[in-house]
Amino acid sequence: MPRPIVRLHPDTVETVKQRADIVDVVSERVVLKKNGKDFKGLCPFHDDKSPSFTVSATKGFYYCFSCGAGGNAIKFLMELDKRSFGDVVLDLARRYQVPVQTLEPEQRQEIQRQITEREQLYEVLAVAAGFYAHALTQPVGARAMDYLLEERQLRQDTIQAFNLGYSPAGWDALYRYLVDQKRYAVSLVEKAGLIVPRKAGGGYYDRFRDRLMVPIRDPQGRTIGFGGRTLNGDEPKYLNSPETELFDKGKTLFGLDQAKTTIAKTDAAIVVEGYFDVIALHAAGIENAVAALGTALSLAQVKLLTRFTESKQIILNFDADSAGQKATERAIGEVEGLAYRGEIQLRVLNLPGGKDADEFLKTYSPDHYRTLIADAPLWLDWQLDRAIGSRDLRLADQFQAAVGDAVKLLSQLPNPATRSHYIRRCADLLGQKDSYFTLQLEQDLRSQVQGQRWHGRSAKWQRLGDSSLRESAEGQLLRIYLHRPDRRQQILAILEERELEFGLSHHRFLWRQILQLQDQWGQEATELAIELRSNPDLSHEDLAMVDRLLSLDERTLLDLDRPGLTIRAAIATLESLQCAKRCRHLLDAWLSHYLQAEVAAEALRRVFAGEPPIGSGNDKVISLRSGGGGGGGGGVAGNLALAPDPIDLERLEENLNRAYEQQQTFHDLYYQERRYLQQLQQERFTTFEDLAQNPSDGSISPLNQLF
Repeated sequence: MPRPIVRLHPDTVETVKQRADIVDVVSERVVLKKNGKDFKGLCPFHDDKSPSFTVSATKGFYYCFSCGAGGNAIKFLMELDKRSFGDVVLDLARRYQVPVQTLEPEQRQEIQRQITEREQLYEVLAVAAGFYAHALTQPVGARAMDYLLEERQLRQDTIQAFNLGYSPAGWDALYRYLVDQKRYAVSLVEKAGLIVPRKAGGGYYDRFRDRLMVPIRDPQGRTIGFGGRTLNGDEPKYLNSPETELFDKGKTLFGLDQAKTTIAKTDAAIVVEGYFDVIALHAAGIENAVAALGTALSLAQVKLLTRFTESKQIILNFDADSAGQKATERAIGEVEGLAYRGEIQLRVLNLPGGKDADEFLKTYSPDHYRTLIADAPLWLDWQLDRAIGSRDLRLADQFQAAVGDAVKLLSQLPNPATRSHYIRRCADLLGQKDSYFTLQLEQDLRSQVQGQRWHGRSAKWQRLGDSSLRESAEGQLLRIYLHRPDRRQQILAILEERELEFGLSHHRFLWRQILQLQDQWGQEATELAIELRSNPDLSHEDLAMVDRLLSLDERTLLDLDRPGLTIRAAIATLESLQCAKRCRHLLDAWLSHYLQAEVAAEALRRVFAGEPPIGSGNDKVISLRSGGGGGGGGGVAGNLALAPDPIDLERLEENLNRAYEQQQTFHDLYYQERRYLQQLQQERFTTFEDLAQNPSDGSISPLNQLF
């Protein structure tokens, strides 16, 4: 519930200004380093490359010498979090224990209630953490303690540092402790995500039962949720708290409260997959490790991490199994835009033997792990190694797939020098120590990468009307995916096979939300449209962009009635847009090389005709002047022709042959694409024969859906 608009008493505002520690507030968002009596760091309000952001503890303000941003602690939080003056002051008042006064006394009770409820949530979660920690040390928690000491090989000081605990096996042990003994309101305990209402018969039961409990804390060290590991084989293996007012899984990193200081000191963050990987690394003295919470690393989590590292260096060390590799791929996909632009330094470490960090440290020393971290490859090297090294290059289809994946990755590199470096590296990997083949591969890769950059990503080859065609086709696919669960696998398979992606930003947003829901709920997420509408994390603005896809009308229901034909037409439309761009690029390249061939042929003709090639520098003439006296300059006495430069006939012939070969190559590629485009254009439209062969499947009734 949003807070009411309040008129705070000036005394409250002034007291908050005096008590709020500007360094304390800013350092939670920016890595600050001592600079004389002040502090310096990278400005969070613009893309700062060198520290231009200064914080003065004595004066109580910040200022950026590059963008001009400045103010006190209140202004900092208002600008950075886009929050109102009143909300920021109220939060700072709670943080620094300032009594709140308002100009309207009747508002005080409601404001105090809201502040108190949030504080009570922190309190009840802290009490629950204490309950679990105590249960771990009792006979009822002996099995959990044995698991930690024997199987996980943790020391008592590590168990205490992470406040690990145990949730008893009974249905209501925590409920009875918090509600019956501690007298917390049932509604508050439920809002904290600790108990669940029974579906029948009334009452509540504990969310976590017979599980090893791991408190999840915010960067300030306050408990905001829990992760529970099963001890009896129950599913799921790990169970997290639901999202609450305090806990947002996609914006939280486990262990950050204990890792942030070391992250700032080492200027690097290690991201691992599980709670116990973090705990094992910290126990081994590697204290700059954090973990994502059951999902791939999100963009929000990466931005949270970069607040604490100046060089923005992040090392992904997920499990080496199939799920871990997919999580790594998803994490890279989330942040590859930042990585391509050099805004973060992203590296990937796969531990030898397919081990996770916890398993690795049971066999190897912490120094061995540190060495592997220092040698971890950049994300692009890791992806190229997977694309090429994981395939049998002796087989033509796998060789072609490796080349295609490499070209797709390299074409997005914005820096020419970096691009050239990786083209040579890929040629070496693909050439398999055959020097001649490697040289030819480098030329071919360079040509393909250049072509991909020109027509695969550039808007230069975009036509008016392409956007509306893409809008319609992508919308049809998403609508069928949302409302026809029986067609989802078909759409996923086609998108993967044809290497198609949603190109419009609002469609990409919706697709990410759909995949996240399915990751969370699996096959149970049948009513995706309903789930999306009820998702509390999506704002009205988010839903407004895609609302037309979540609901159905009589026209859009017809698309669902013959989904096979609609999918075929939509896929053909998206492919034809790409194919048409390739045709325009190839035609332009064909004509360009045709002109180059004409110039090369003319240069060779002039040589055999005894004429110097145009612009060759072979007709150099120097004017000679007489040295006569008498005040004026010397007059022209004649010209002296210099000997012509020697003509490299073989080079001219080589240029002509290369130009003709490239012209023919682009000629053939153009007509190949042109034929495929004609095939796609036929697939875009439905004939009477198509309708006869694909009758309505009867699974969608417009009248039933609309009324």
